[in-house]
Amino acid sequence: MSALFTPLALRAVTLPNRVALAPMCQYSAGPDGLPTDWHHVHLGSRAVGGVGLVLTEATAVVPEGRISPQDTGLWSGAHVDAWRPVTAFVAAQGAVPAVQLAHAGFKASTYRPWAARRGGVPDAEGGWTPVGPGAEPFLPDYRRPAALDEAGIASVVEAFGAAAARAVDAGFRAVEIHAAHGYLLHEFLSPLTNHRGDGYGGDRPARMRLALEVARAVRAAVGEQVPVLARISATDWVDGGWTVEDSVVLAAELAAAGVDLIDASSGGAATAATIPVGPGYQVPLAARIRREAGVPTGAVGLIVEPEQAEQIVAGGEADLVLLGRELLRDPYWPRRAAAKLGTEPHWPDQYARAS
Repeated sequence: MSALFTPLALRAVTLPNRVALAPMCQYSAGPDGLPTDWHHVHLGSRAVGGVGLVLTEATAVVPEGRISPQDTGLWSGAHVDAWRPVTAFVAAQGAVPAVQLAHAGFKASTYRPWAARRGGVPDAEGGWTPVGPGAEPFLPDYRRPAALDEAGIASVVEAFGAAAARAVDAGFRAVEIHAAHGYLLHEFLSPLTNHRGDGYGGDRPARMRLALEVARAVRAAVGEQVPVLARISATDWVDGGWTVEDSVVLAAELAAAGVDLIDASSGGAATAATIPVGPGYQVPLAARIRREAGVPTGAVGLIVEPEQAEQIVAGGEADLVLLGRELLRDPYWPRRAAAKLGTEPHWPDQYARAS
């Protein structure tokens, strides 16, 4: 029996296998943040391909929380209605639809990657003033953020909770909190980007405060049956930055706040980070958090081969593997992997001739 293709129970939801579609921005929503046919096909095809957990891209909890004007959102009833056909199709294929709730912080209001220009989008082109823990921009050509005061922080927490409730209404069966990659919650966690002198900055407990308040708000909003995941940057890869030791402490605190699985990524808070990119380079981060914090984890980062993914789960390094680039290249990777690992691929009836 393949460990990769055993079910994973998280609260009242059971994933059919341990393969997840990693959240990947598609930058293909309209200016109102509504998902489009692209999202329906992109996410739906991975469900048809056999992915157990289908995570959306970073989906903003407020308009100013989008990375680009083309990011998806979940800040209104219109978004709930637009997401419902997507979640219904994903669930009908046997996968679990999940949303990654996000706020881009000082990385917001930027051009999408294939645009002719880089940096901050001006108001005249649909941009806005971003917010962050302080007033310094991430890069010189990014827009200067407005520093959040305590009332602004409280509104962020409220927005995450409200978006989580909308997510359940929209048919998502799990919710992930995005606290990685230099976006708002990570900006508060990392000493590289948080230089505040109030109760949300300074020592590690103060810097963790916002992430924990968001986790508690999301848990309260979704109830006790819906799984909550949190994606964190387990290390900044920079001296003086956030470390894996910090992440072990954070993971335990997030679990106490109602988070069921830590999705362990890394980086994003510093442009000068030296990252040892290679196959499975972030797996040791997930393994250490799982071992030392006693919290289920997901591993991500250049996981390509079925045997590699199988070993991660079978060896107890993580409970789930999240694939990004490989599932862009091959939406049917899980079916192919199941066959290679000696498990029945269970192709949909429409594709049975492929078996």
